[in-house]
Amino acid sequence: MILNLSKPIIFFDIESTGVVVGQDKIIEISLLKINTNGKEEVRTYRINPECHIPEQATKIHGIKDKDVKDKPTFRQLAGELNAFIGNSDLAGYNSNKFDIPLLIEEFLRNGFDFDISNRRFVDVMNIFHKMESRTLKAAYKFYCGKELVNAHSAEADTIATYEIFLAQLKRYEGVEYEDNEGKISVPIVNDIQSLHEFTRNSNWVDLVGHLVYDSNGKECINFGKYKGRIVEEIFKNDPSYFSWMMNADFPLSTKKIITEIKLRNFSR
Repeated sequence: MILNLSKPIIFFDIESTGVVVGQDKIIEISLLKINTNGKEEVRTYRINPECHIPEQATKIHGIKDKDVKDKPTFRQLAGELNAFIGNSDLAGYNSNKFDIPLLIEEFLRNGFDFDISNRRFVDVMNIFHKMESRTLKAAYKFYCGKELVNAHSAEADTIATYEIFLAQLKRYEGVEYEDNEGKISVPIVNDIQSLHEFTRNSNWVDLVGHLVYDSNGKECINFGKYKGRIVEEIFKNDPSYFSWMMNADFPLSTKKIITEIKLRNFSR
């Protein structure tokens, strides 16, 4: 199947030192770029995170400190990665929640203000979970009829994700979906914008869901003692909370948003 693309889309997968976006680092990334003419390009990098890789993480992906000690750092690769990605849309498996926020975090840490305003994100896991509810290995078996070899290798997972995505487009062509409000649609179509809308977390303000929109479109805290409270009101009534968030281990992309909210209030 040839994807209906208005611009390139990159399927990618990350292996990392852990799962905390504000703290952990990328140690392997594989990117499969699908161009508008159908040409495919694959690039895979091992990256020195400049810190110890916890044994718990190594048990998942098998990558140890010695495997990356002579590899380039993200800072050294950032320009090359940014140029390769260009204005591409991004896709992956659980990518909206983890891979995309961590990639953006690494760019921000290293002085690149990675623009997401005109990108679409397609999360293949969200298609899968909404339509079937399985894991990546099971998804590969279910949709492609094959066993996933070298699971938790960034390149193997990336290519498997792309194959699953193509199979999903075929399997769910014309299939109806009913959301939590009883609205019925046919969402799985060969159109990146439509799939972006279907797989994204529509009420998230930031990339990891620390901030969400309420029914009136107001930004609210989605954790801790102020969960469900409007961010502007919290910063007004408890100014120290802004400082606490800025000094805590929240992703830089989240801190950028709360800073914009804070400055927005000052400009009134």
